Parts: sequence; C-alpha cells; structure tokens
Amino acid sequence: MANCKQCHAINEQVVGPALAKVYERKDLKWLVNFIKYPQKVIDSGDPYAQALYKKYNQYMPNHDFLKDEEILAILSWVKKETDSPEVAVAKTEGDPANPAASGGEGNSGVMTAVVVALSGLLVIVLAVLALLGSVLAKYLQKDNDKLSEEDGEVLNQRINWGSVFQSTAFIGIVSFVFVALVLKATLEGLLSVGVQQGYAPTQPIPFSHKLHAGQYEIDCKYCHTGVEKGKSANIPSANICMNCHNAIKTTSPNMQMIYAAIEKDEPIQWVRVHNLPDLAYFNHQQHVKVAGLECENCHGNIKEMEVVQQASLLTMGWCIDCHRKTDVNAKGNTYYDNMVELHKKSSKEPLKVEDIGGLECSKCHY
Repeated sequence: MANCKQCHAINEQVVGPALAKVYERKDLKWLVNFIKYPQKVIDSGDPYAQALYKKYNQYMPNHDFLKDEEILAILSWVKKETDSPEVAVAKTEGDPANPAASGGEGNSGVMTAVVVALSGLLVIVLAVLALLGSVLAKYLQKDNDKLSEEDGEVLNQRINWGSVFQSTAFIGIVSFVFVALVLKATLEGLLSVGVQQGYAPTQPIPFSHKLHAGQYEIDCKYCHTGVEKGKSANIPSANICMNCHNAIKTTSPNMQMIYAAIEKDEPIQWVRVHNLPDLAYFNHQQHVKVAGLECENCHGNIKEMEVVQQASLLTMGWCIDCHRKTDVNAKGNTYYDNMVELHKKSSKEPLKVEDIGGLECSKCHY
C-alpha cells in the first residue's frame, strides 16, 4: 500500500504493469533482485528488464530497504489477490475535531461552542424555574386568606442567598464550569505546540518584501534560487543583493552591513521564519515547478509584508486539507495521463492530490 500501489494495480495497468501473475513471468530470484535494484538490472542489459523500461519509459525506484522475505510476502499477497480477489474499501475521512486530521484548527471552536451551549442551557433552566416560581406565587397570593398558616409561611418566605451559594448544587455547577474552562485552555495550549503562525522575527538587516516584491515587482524566484530546483528555496546570498546594490543605495547604513559580510566572506545570519520539523519532508520544486503553485499559497501576501511573518499554520492538518482540496495540475504533463483516465472511470470529480497518494504517511514522513 505504501510503496507499490501508486504505480501498480493487480489486474490493470496504472503507471507500471499490472501485477497479476507477475510471479509466472520470471523466477522469484530475478523478481526479488529486480524489485530491489531495477535500474541496475536494466543497465546490466537484461532483455526482459530493458523491454519493460522501453515500454513504460521510466525507472522504478530502488526498494533495497525491503528484505527478501518481505518481497516474497508481497508477491504471495499478489498471488492471493489474483486467485481470489477481495474487495476492500479504505478511505480516510477528515474529522474537524480530530487534531490528526485537521491540525487542531477546529478544536478550539468546538470546545468554545460546547462551553457556551452548556452555560446558556443552565441560564435558560434557571430563568424558567424563576419564572415558574413567580407565576405560582402570584396565583397563590390571590387566595392567601384560604391558605393554612404553614402554606402561608412557605409562600411568603424569602430566598437565603447565603444558603444558595453554599449548596451542593451551586458548588457542583461552578466546579463543572471551572474544570471545563481549564480543560479548554489546556487543550488549546497542547494543540498550539509547534504552531508559529504570526511569527515575525527581527532580522539582522531590515529587508522589506513590500518594497522589493511589491513595489519593484522582483520575482521571488530571483532571490530564492532553489525554489524550482530542489527541496529548499534557499536563503539569498549577499552576492544576489549586490546584483542591484552595487549601484543602488550604496551609501545606505544597512548596505554597509552587507558590504562588511562580503569583505569578511561570512554569510548574513538571517533568522529563519518558516521552519518545519525534521520529521516532515517538503519539496519546493514539487509544489512550485510541478504543481504550479504560487508562493502566496503557503506564505501569504508577501508583497504586502514589511516584515515577513508566518501567515499559514503549516500544521499536518493544514497540509492534508490542502491535498484534499487541490486539483492535480495534469495539463500538458503526460506523466498523469493514465491516472487521469483511470480516475475519470470511477469519479466525476477532478483528480485531487489525495487521489495520487497525497494523504499517505510515507509521502511526508520518510
């Protein structure tokens, strides 16, 4: 499910060939070796491997992290599915109240709504009881002369607020509200751990994105050179600054700090704003070059930021929500042709990122 399903199915071709009876096409030793080191087998001149490469025009990634017995277990499962296929449906539903599904964005609202609803219900109950007591008292006072002495004392008695505040019921209600508020605050605090939305650190040299990206319309890719080439967007070097500032505002005090860094051959110690945990993998090239996303999708309206801040949550739930809503940019990309055609057969909705493995744990946690 994690390593094979994106490219292979049992009885139909997806990106690669169907796997039904693959164990009859070549012997098990060959299959194990090919699954572990496909490119090595193809480059060795093996006719069958080269025919596969010529037909599908791409290398399968190495699976050398799998043990031989694990590969044999997969092939055994393929044989079982080929001989007696079972229909299995597995779909992950988003739960806005579940931190793992939504990153905790909806939890605060839910807890607040619960506390407000319970408090409102309590007020309504007390108001209704007070109203009923008032109506009954007025009704009985009309016939006050017919009431017994004991009934008259009950009718004319006054509320002892001291006793009310010391009663078990009042103490229990107040304790419940207090505990609910404490739990709400605690849960919100736990859900906000690691969330740095709004973080805007002071940089060693003042740099205005509003001026450079906004007023002068300098493309983000001009300074962040790695955004279309690899995982990291790259922090601009002082040399990039000098492409313009060797002739512009050369006497500015801020520019003197850049000149000093160049003279000392030392990098400027910019403070990182957007920082994902080490356990999460994010590739800028995949999102910007392949998916065609604009920087503003994740970084907010950079062109209006005097000081850059983290505009988005950047939580797991935030990413998952985007993968569920975003259409795959398949236009003009033949890599997705087979996927799009297969998707159209089973759904009228556009192909989403979640349909091509965008919700799989191993895509981001490697």
